[in-house]
Amino acid sequence: MIITTRDARLLNSLGVKHVFTMTEMDENQSLELFSWHAFRQPSPREDFSELSRNVVAYCGGLPLALEVLGSYLTGRTEQEWRSALSKLEKIPNDQVQQKLRISYDGLEDYTEKDIFLDICCFFIGKNRADVTEILNDCGFYADIGIAVLIERSLVKVEKKNNKLQIHDLLRDMGRAIVGESSAKEPGKHSRLWFPDDVVEVLTKNTGTETIEGLVLKSQRVDKFCFNTNSFKKMKKLRLLQLDCVDLTGDFRYLSKQLRWVNWQRSTFNYIPNDFDMGNLIAFELKYSNVEQVWKENKLLQKLKILNLSHSKHLKSTPDFSKLPNLEKLIMKDCQSLSEVHSSIGDLKNILLINLKDCTNLGNLPIEIYQLASVKILILSGCSNIDQLEEDIGKMKSLTTIAAKNTGVKQVPVSIVRSKSI
Repeated sequence: MIITTRDARLLNSLGVKHVFTMTEMDENQSLELFSWHAFRQPSPREDFSELSRNVVAYCGGLPLALEVLGSYLTGRTEQEWRSALSKLEKIPNDQVQQKLRISYDGLEDYTEKDIFLDICCFFIGKNRADVTEILNDCGFYADIGIAVLIERSLVKVEKKNNKLQIHDLLRDMGRAIVGESSAKEPGKHSRLWFPDDVVEVLTKNTGTETIEGLVLKSQRVDKFCFNTNSFKKMKKLRLLQLDCVDLTGDFRYLSKQLRWVNWQRSTFNYIPNDFDMGNLIAFELKYSNVEQVWKENKLLQKLKILNLSHSKHLKSTPDFSKLPNLEKLIMKDCQSLSEVHSSIGDLKNILLINLKDCTNLGNLPIEIYQLASVKILILSGCSNIDQLEEDIGKMKSLTTIAAKNTGVKQVPVSIVRSKSI
């Protein structure tokens, strides 16, 4: 007996012992299947060869899409093919979308659907554990929710690096679902990711309370600049990703519901004092111009992930005394960083410290060796670090230490004797 299903849980409940997981078809297999439906032969007509390969690339090895689009294009002119391809880039094919949507519609509750839509719009390629932390705090029960999405074949996780992945056509389906409500009024969408829509909403100040997530990555030579007043109505904004975008004005207009801020290439020298970050779980400020993180320390009770990597002008780490639940500190390639604040010893829940390629950084403060929770310490490329203290043996949870291309010439005896590293 052969059982085929979209839901892996069914196989477990039936006690199936031999499971074959279907993967996407390779290019040659895809081209053959597509050709049978488009040309009624195993290979494309010579004058349609390049166009056929473009359609096959769009389908990403998904048999359903290859069959539907092959049948749709059969007998059409070259110009009609080109028009169809251009249309597919902006408007997914309805037949494909309707069939792919069966798994989405079968999800049991709104939290699973919200998790799927958030991943489609914001978290493809992001670490599963980090996304789980963020979405759990949004009330979405992401541990079980993401597991369900994997079982339903809506989401995959790369085994090597634990990153979330979604097939391009499933991604397009999710984004199309978001756009179904108020198609001509992007300010009323729950999530904004299409650049033209985002620019329109921020320029015309048409944002509403409906918006929960927004991403804008500038493709222009010059940066976008908007006034924070454009965010004033977005009271439910949870997720914000900006790249090469500047904001001016009163930062109190930004939502107090923000759980994740990923802001690359920001130009301010320090985080504005009026930016309410009280509910942030993850704050990523990579490639920024900050010289110091903030001028006034604030209690950030919920913050678990702080990433300041590639901030070339940052001279010192922040004071960690008011970040009691920080779990991941990532400050790669901060070339002006010269010291780590002694309050790092206050981080009782820290799991990862990554200071890779901080070439100006001197030896670590003695307080860092008090951190019994740290599992991974990365110092590779920190050429000015020439000594690790014997007290590193007190870091009882340490399993990985990377110190390649540092100035350390002698490994502490406590590391040599360690059974966990």
